[in-house]
Amino acid sequence: MAGSLGARHTLRARLALAIGAVVAMLAGLVAAVTTSAYAAAGCQVTYRVASQWPGGFTGDVAVKNLGEPINGWTLRWAFDAGQTVTQAWNATVTASGAQVTARDAGYNGAIATNGTASFGFNGSWTGSNPVPSSFTLNGTACTGSVTSASPSSSASTSPSPSTSTSPSPSTPPQPGDAMAAVAAMQPGWNLGNSLDATGADETSWGNPRVTAALLDNIRAQGFNSVRIPVTWGQHMGGAPSYTVDAAWLARVKEVVDWALADGFYVMINVHHDSWQWINTMPGDRTNIQNKYNALWTQLAAAFRGSSPKLVFESVNEPQFTGSSGDAQNAELLAALNKEFHRIVRASGGTNATRLLVLPTLHTSADQARIDELTTTFNQLNDRNLIATVHFYGYWPFSVNVAGGTRFDSAVEQDLVGQFDRVANAFVARGIPVIIGEYGLLGFDRHTGTIEQGEKLKFFEYLGHYARTKKLTTMLWDNGQHFGRTSFAWSDPELFGQIRSSWTTRSGTASADFVYVPKAGSVAAQTLTLNLNGTTFQSLRQGGTDLVRGTDYTVSGNQLTLTAAALTRLVGSRSYGVNTTLQARFSAGVPWRINIITFDPPVLAGATGTTAAFSLPAQFRGDQLATMEAKYADGSNAGPQNWTPFKEFDVTFAPDATANTITLRPAFFAEVNDNARVTLTFHFWSGTKVTYYVTKSGSTVTGTTA
Repeated sequence: MAGSLGARHTLRARLALAIGAVVAMLAGLVAAVTTSAYAAAGCQVTYRVASQWPGGFTGDVAVKNLGEPINGWTLRWAFDAGQTVTQAWNATVTASGAQVTARDAGYNGAIATNGTASFGFNGSWTGSNPVPSSFTLNGTACTGSVTSASPSSSASTSPSPSTSTSPSPSTPPQPGDAMAAVAAMQPGWNLGNSLDATGADETSWGNPRVTAALLDNIRAQGFNSVRIPVTWGQHMGGAPSYTVDAAWLARVKEVVDWALADGFYVMINVHHDSWQWINTMPGDRTNIQNKYNALWTQLAAAFRGSSPKLVFESVNEPQFTGSSGDAQNAELLAALNKEFHRIVRASGGTNATRLLVLPTLHTSADQARIDELTTTFNQLNDRNLIATVHFYGYWPFSVNVAGGTRFDSAVEQDLVGQFDRVANAFVARGIPVIIGEYGLLGFDRHTGTIEQGEKLKFFEYLGHYARTKKLTTMLWDNGQHFGRTSFAWSDPELFGQIRSSWTTRSGTASADFVYVPKAGSVAAQTLTLNLNGTTFQSLRQGGTDLVRGTDYTVSGNQLTLTAAALTRLVGSRSYGVNTTLQARFSAGVPWRINIITFDPPVLAGATGTTAAFSLPAQFRGDQLATMEAKYADGSNAGPQNWTPFKEFDVTFAPDATANTITLRPAFFAEVNDNARVTLTFHFWSGTKVTYYVTKSGSTVTGTTA
């Protein structure tokens, strides 16, 4: 991320997850021979329940080939307890009754001796979820040992029908096949806030040292590429040689080599240097260009012999300070990109044809920025170039400001516009595009800035539309998503939606909650289903399907929960989530629906200072969506005064555990002295609660009337 977005981040406390993990070590992978000789065969299968919840689970399967190389595999097993597979990745999984068949996805059909092919799936279960008792692979029962297969074996080494259409990650495409290589890089992950940290070492922004085990675990999540951002400036000497510290370069190379050994495509770059020193190029062009050239000369030499699966990115989020405007910005970036290209190509070795990634200014997908980069591509005329932009969504939604609380048509069309522009400019011409970072800007503070269901819909659509436009995506993760030492997702539901979007669409709904008042009669409530090309299958509580027609009805895209069902589901109506339902569709992950009992929240008066003001708040089962701030004359109060709706967590922050809503110093910094401000707190139940604050110097008084 760029300077303001690359501020120091620390790992946040993660909710402990009840994860069932079961490993079955089984064997028996058979490869047929093509001559009269006998071939050694055998394998080890690791089956693991990576996570489990009422009615559902995620399974990870790894097949290690202990025998001679094979090309094309089919793994079969039985779910004796009636489990079903609802969605899979890195394999095609089908079922007939209890019998399950997983076939390679083409790119992972070839397994070398001692090599491994991995895939995963989401499934459903009722009663129990035991590990399969046996497996067969290519028609041969797993035996737990290496054996010889005769020429009459029924196993086959013929490639599966899809092997000719996708490159295997272990065999990089040939020079000039950039589109195929970038397709094989999907999906990708960013090792953020580690080697790109601007302090003395990779731990200076709070993350631990990178380990080979971390990369192993990321690979096991289904990622095929890893972007390793690196900041170099603090590890470089002075002019004229600008020598990179040997220990730092060796450390970067160590991490790169670990990733390559895992089978990843790997991208390295010049990261926060973009805003630390490269941005001063308008006023110091010769020195900055010389330093940049010296850096890439050293990097090109250091990685000259590395695997072609190592990819170079010229610079992250390029930007310039003090330029005369767009024309000069474009000219300076073109100079950097062209010199980068010249230096790497001239260094020879694998660099002569290595895939090189060139960004737009600010990695923006605005048409003018795309046009500028298109000119550079035309001038370089190199078929091993990749274009890159970053995507963090429609800004009001991405940070939750200006009432941007929902994934609505404005958010969707912003995404469509950006992806369409890069696809039309590059992909349509055979130039691949990598979305080098994606996410939501609010995640830089914490992932709760945007309501859970709304963010799930955003990522579901992002993955879908990127697939339709043949864009490879790389998730930005500065440690807030995948634990660097726990190797667990801080939000498994979010990652489940992201992972599903790599291969299929999922059904969603207008909300992931139904609010039921604590007092009075319970009424039927309706949600609008977003089928997204799927069909609605059932509504489930835990392992039990609700009864259609009695507990709920479906009319077109309207799902209505009956009053009788809601009365039963809320029980004694204690505040908060009383139960959770799953709307299940013909594809993708289920849609969670929380059934919540609430009363209107109650706020209380308080005094404090502009540096520390928290008002007491009884949330009573409700959840805060946004805050509106206005003066008595109706004008907008606080920062970003073009809108009454303030930025979540930057100006206000709810804490349901502490029963407070904190107004941040950033809010009071732009509030007029002795001018009463009317705050309207909007809650997800639809409730609005009014509160008043007055700032006098550094003193703040809050009242309910």
